[in-house]
Amino acid sequence: MRFIDVHCHLDGGHYGNLDALFANIKAADVEKIIAAGFDLPSSEFCRDMAKLHDMCYFTAGFHPTELKKYRDGGLEKIAELATDKKCVAIGEIGLDYHYPDTDKPLQRRIFTEQLILADKLGLPVQIHSRDCAEDMVSVLKEYSACLKNGALLHCYSHSPEIAKELEKLGVYFSFGGTSTYSGSKRARKSIAAIGFDRILSETDSPYLPPRSIMGQFPNTPASIPEITANIADIKGVTVETAAEQIWENAHALFKKLCN
Repeated sequence: MRFIDVHCHLDGGHYGNLDALFANIKAADVEKIIAAGFDLPSSEFCRDMAKLHDMCYFTAGFHPTELKKYRDGGLEKIAELATDKKCVAIGEIGLDYHYPDTDKPLQRRIFTEQLILADKLGLPVQIHSRDCAEDMVSVLKEYSACLKNGALLHCYSHSPEIAKELEKLGVYFSFGGTSTYSGSKRARKSIAAIGFDRILSETDSPYLPPRSIMGQFPNTPASIPEITANIADIKGVTVETAAEQIWENAHALFKKLCN
């Protein structure tokens, strides 16, 4: 079997020796990972890591909760990073209304500018969406013309009904460790409702460990087989079938994975 993690964070010094980490990931039959940038330095880190490891690809972008670091000209630098042969998407970008000091107009502006940038570059987007369902649906519908290269809502947490609505726009959805918990009813219902050709696997490492390592930190992409097995169980298929379908979905969305 071959597994893929379409969204993880390997920066921050959480893992110790990265060569050992990648060896452990490979030992778990995870053949490709996408390391997600969330600001300019992290995007550059992901690019440099992808150069050192064949299995590693990356995204470049500004996360909605990291915009205090944003400076004029930042998107031009993201656009330059995106020309790298291993940059598969603009991300992670989006909206996050979780914190009380959220600057919603700024988040929306930088989000929509990055949607436009991705469209201009012919790349898909990786989207972060928390506590903002109504505005997220509104933005994606308004800018649906910018989604023709594909879009992923990573670590999907909204309702199954919203998922079905966004599925009509061609959106993909990835699920991580939290979906393996029996109490994660919304995620599990979403996995059941969404077409299997729109589902992907992720870890969001070092966060969100699956049930078998609950409470442990850091989580790593080596958790992907457990997450995939959970998706397979919900969909009523074998792990082998789920792994192959997810692999095909990832390569359909992120075209540069095929290079």
